[in-house]
Amino acid sequence: MVRALKFLGLIAALAAVFPVVGGASPARTLANSVTYQDSRNEDPKGPDINTVTVSNNNAGLITFKIDIPNQAQLSGEKIVDILVDSDNNPKTGDPSPLNPGADYAIELFQSAATLFQWDGQTYSRSAAGPSQATLIFSDSPTGPTISISNAELGNTQKLNFQASAVSGITLDAAGNLDFTNAHADSAPDLGHGLYAYEVKTAPLKLLAKNFKTAPTRPRAGGSFSMKMSVIRNDTGAVLEGGTVNCAAKAGGSRLSARVHRIANKVAQCTWAIPGSARSKAFRGSITVVFEGKKVTKTFAATIG
Repeated sequence: MVRALKFLGLIAALAAVFPVVGGASPARTLANSVTYQDSRNEDPKGPDINTVTVSNNNAGLITFKIDIPNQAQLSGEKIVDILVDSDNNPKTGDPSPLNPGADYAIELFQSAATLFQWDGQTYSRSAAGPSQATLIFSDSPTGPTISISNAELGNTQKLNFQASAVSGITLDAAGNLDFTNAHADSAPDLGHGLYAYEVKTAPLKLLAKNFKTAPTRPRAGGSFSMKMSVIRNDTGAVLEGGTVNCAAKAGGSRLSARVHRIANKVAQCTWAIPGSARSKAFRGSITVVFEGKKVTKTFAATIG
């Protein structure tokens, strides 16, 4: 379960009596990056979240950068929580008015990040839940950076979230967390709803790299190959599979490819050039098709 939620509930009760003045608004810097401003200097003894910057790459990896300028000066154990309403629906998930509709919770505590899922009663982990294989983090004197794939958050495209930081936590004689002298800050402020973020990704494109021929131009009676590597624009990964289509003509005669495959991350087309084709025009193409997208390279030369 998420350790800090009960303590944050007590803070929320106080906030209802002594409301924090000031709102929170997002400032866009890039199409897939948003910086959210939080109220400042609410508790001089506690963590002071200034901003939360959320971004994502084309593979759907979402990154939360939580700016806590005074983090290095805080005492005791610290907990950072991010509550995520992944389906953009406050009527599903956690019914608590503190974080309405939250479906997942990410918690950073004692140099470990853990992903929890709302199970109808509490936030828990189970074999049927997300693996958290993509959940990573780094920390700095001014706050943590936490990343996770949207695939582990229900393939979310539109989400709402809240970030919280708690400091001054101690352990009692039994090893239980003691929040007696703890202080907390939440962004947005408790009772002010959740921030909204939209995951934006560019359509998948295939990019041809390292195109080459062997030999440099086709020769009558020999074999001729066209090769290239293909890279995804979203992850930068080189394709290891896909469909390779080869087309070529020597003069007006169509040639059938003897090899059309991807092996060791290299796409290849190979043709046998007829001995009678000397001095004729060669025109060929290699096309790789993957997930409905394709990329083609062409080559033309006089057969030697």
